[in-house]
Amino acid sequence: MTSNTPGSTPPDDLKPAGRAAPVVNRVTADDITVSLKAGFADFLARPLMSGFFGLFYAVFGLLFVWCLVWLDKIWMVIPAAVGFPLIAPFAAAGLYEMSRRLQKKENFGWSEILTVMANQRKREMGWMAFVTLFILWVWFYQFRTVLVIILQDSSFSDLDGFLNTVFFTPQGWTFLAVGSCVGAFLSAVLFTVTVVAMPMLLDREDTDFVSAMLTSVRVVRENPVIMFSWAAIISVTIVLSLLPAFLGLIFTLPILGHTTWHLYQRAVISEEGWSIQSSP
Repeated sequence: MTSNTPGSTPPDDLKPAGRAAPVVNRVTADDITVSLKAGFADFLARPLMSGFFGLFYAVFGLLFVWCLVWLDKIWMVIPAAVGFPLIAPFAAAGLYEMSRRLQKKENFGWSEILTVMANQRKREMGWMAFVTLFILWVWFYQFRTVLVIILQDSSFSDLDGFLNTVFFTPQGWTFLAVGSCVGAFLSAVLFTVTVVAMPMLLDREDTDFVSAMLTSVRVVRENPVIMFSWAAIISVTIVLSLLPAFLGLIFTLPILGHTTWHLYQRAVISEEGWSIQSSP
């Protein structure tokens, strides 16, 4: 029998308390330095496995550029070379897992790491990949729009002609300036929403990709100078790594991936409530 006593019925909008947002730390230049040292140590601990991920990324980049030339999509070579590093955080998932296990002093082999990577397709990491590829698609679209507007009167039939037009003509300089501004903006947006979101999704299985992105935004908002300094380090390092036919990525990508894991742990307090503090 249902009671009609006033106040006996719970309110309709009664909901379980929401989960508290992760707490973020203030990070310093020392955190980047210490994280880089830890990332380099992780690379040296498993150089072949770490280098494999860098090699795979480099080979994929070379094949991608070769396909563009083969398909006569000359205009896409530059945006591909610039936008290619944007997917590096997603490609580094295996490196994050390696660093996590090394930190816990767990034994692991290829099967454990590859299994964790394969399982990410069933989790929120797939949505993060979608976000990354969407921004990459926007970059290609904007690049083509700027190309058509600024270089509409220019003609080039091969890669050499395209590069000559871009780097040695006034229209090409204008094109580079505008394109660089657009690319810098999109890169900043992607960096802001992914810098700690990727390792956080791997670290916390019950975290959704929106919460991870919001946490990443909070980390950057709380530490704009330090985090964008880290973004600049990543950008310069990867660009320099592309010059020797992408081969520099064999070493730099693993180190940057391992470093990102350690920087994430310094920027976001763990679920247990502890955090790694800056060294004095």
